[in-house]
Amino acid sequence: MSTINVPKREEVSAANQAIFDNLQKALGFVPNLYATFAHSENALGNYLTFANAKTSLKAKEKEVVNLAVSQVNNCEYCLAAHTAIGKMNGYTEGQILELRAGKASFDNKLDALAKLAKNITENQGKADASVLENFFNAGWTKENLIDTIVLVGDKTISNYINNTVGTPIDFPEVQPLEAVEV
Repeated sequence: MSTINVPKREEVSAANQAIFDNLQKALGFVPNLYATFAHSENALGNYLTFANAKTSLKAKEKEVVNLAVSQVNNCEYCLAAHTAIGKMNGYTEGQILELRAGKASFDNKLDALAKLAKNITENQGKADASVLENFFNAGWTKENLIDTIVLVGDKTISNYINNTVGTPIDFPEVQPLEAVEV
């Protein structure tokens, strides 16, 4: 697969340079995914606004969705990034592997969330009724459902960009799920 370059700060618009500066201050670097978005005058700012919007899901819950969706979409970049972020949110390596597989034996409520995120992604938005019922029975709300679907969309956007352009991974790489026992 051919890749497109990851633009450097001096190669992007002034508006994107300002975003790069803010990312550098906040994260200590500009992740390659975000830099790749900067090939577009508007995509980076639009995506960050979307990705950082308010949601009913807590950070740890968002990582459940991010990991399950990225695994279904086979996005090596996002799996690496969200494995690192998942660890920062307190998940163990074993828990992260389970979440990537779309389950969470360690927490019933997170298990229902992981199964829903995986199911929605695999079925292109057509969740199985039993998976949806399990989600609500685990204590999730209609608001949580809508926010989960929005997050699936958010993560799918970044997965598709990475998978299409071959974004170089700038997080510790992870093994394919098939290579490890879950």
